[in-house]
Amino acid sequence: MTKIVIGCFLLFLEVGLLTAQDTILPIWPKEIPNRIDTDEREVKEYSEILRYRLVQEPTIQVFLPAKRSANGKAMLIFPGGGYQFLAYDWEGTDVAKFLNAQGITAIVVKSRLPNSKSLIEAHNVPLQDAQRAMRMTRANATTWNINPNEIGIIGFSAGGHLAATLGTHFNEEVYAKQDRIDDVSARPDFMALVYPVITMKEKTHQGSKNSLLGKNPSQERVEYFSNEMKVSANTPPTFLIHATDDTAVPVENSLLFYNALRENKVLASLFIYPDGGHGFGLGLHNEFLKEWPNQLLTWIGSLETKQ
Repeated sequence: MTKIVIGCFLLFLEVGLLTAQDTILPIWPKEIPNRIDTDEREVKEYSEILRYRLVQEPTIQVFLPAKRSANGKAMLIFPGGGYQFLAYDWEGTDVAKFLNAQGITAIVVKSRLPNSKSLIEAHNVPLQDAQRAMRMTRANATTWNINPNEIGIIGFSAGGHLAATLGTHFNEEVYAKQDRIDDVSARPDFMALVYPVITMKEKTHQGSKNSLLGKNPSQERVEYFSNEMKVSANTPPTFLIHATDDTAVPVENSLLFYNALRENKVLASLFIYPDGGHGFGLGLHNEFLKEWPNQLLTWIGSLETKQ
């Protein structure tokens, strides 16, 4: 813990200008890795929910809670969308506002999507952006009034896959170091995975798999991104929620990850609802599902006594 605090202090001059009014910040202020110049343009569309497609410049959007209620915790949010788009408000900014109301700093990650023609080695790009976003958040801990040892992540659907990938691949060197921020740990302190895609094997969500890995990926790549196979004793404590009747992402995805966590003696809680389908977000339209965000808060609070 001492090393993390000292590291964040030394980084203050480098990142100290990122203040509360600068709510949207580039993940890569210098060179964006794995990017090539094309005529492709980012698409922002609104039809019931706000979606981003073909993200060209990844960002984080920082939501700071009121100072009087801030508790030092933070969560990075990874919206879903099958690695084809980002459900930016439904599984992003709406979640951030809920967390802010509970005193938690929220950071919505607008990561690049592997279906863009502006990318090289597209399968690595989401993890690159996720690692860097976590490092930026931890580097700004002092500025944003965050405890650098209480930074979690939450991901929905394909965003849940990205979150689980970060939680199991946080030590992988997937991009060249750009500055001192990249010396900071990318390990989340805890994870929440909401109807997540976990495996790239039999029970996967085929659309997410095709978008991330292509239609004929190697067995090695399939196993690398099947996160149930990458769980270790260093994987962060994890909260999982899924509906049994999810026809898009089978509930077996959460079961696979939960069992892997148990086998590695990682703290984990799994909540399975009998109905709710897929993409229910905060569950506001379901009498039972609407309780899951409060269950998450209770679970986060319990970590202080269990760790």
